[in-house]
Amino acid sequence: MSAIVPVILAGGQGTRLWPMSRSARPKQFLVLTGTESSFQETLRRVSDGARYEAPVIVTNAEYRFLVAEQAQEL
Repeated sequence: MSAIVPVILAGGQGTRLWPMSRSARPKQFLVLTGTESSFQETLRRVSDGARYEAPVIVTNAEYRFLVAEQAQEL
């Protein structure tokens, strides 16, 4: 059986959580509960190399540095 390739969608602006989220830091990159953002929590959930391949992260160019920064923190 082949491993699952997770696809993580992280491109929205999070406008419904305004004023906490802004276009520069949308809700998927905010720490709302605990110590990690929902993006980081999602990465952690799919980090089991026995079950999952490396995830494909879909975001827009504006958030590419946030994605890289938060992934590095794990």
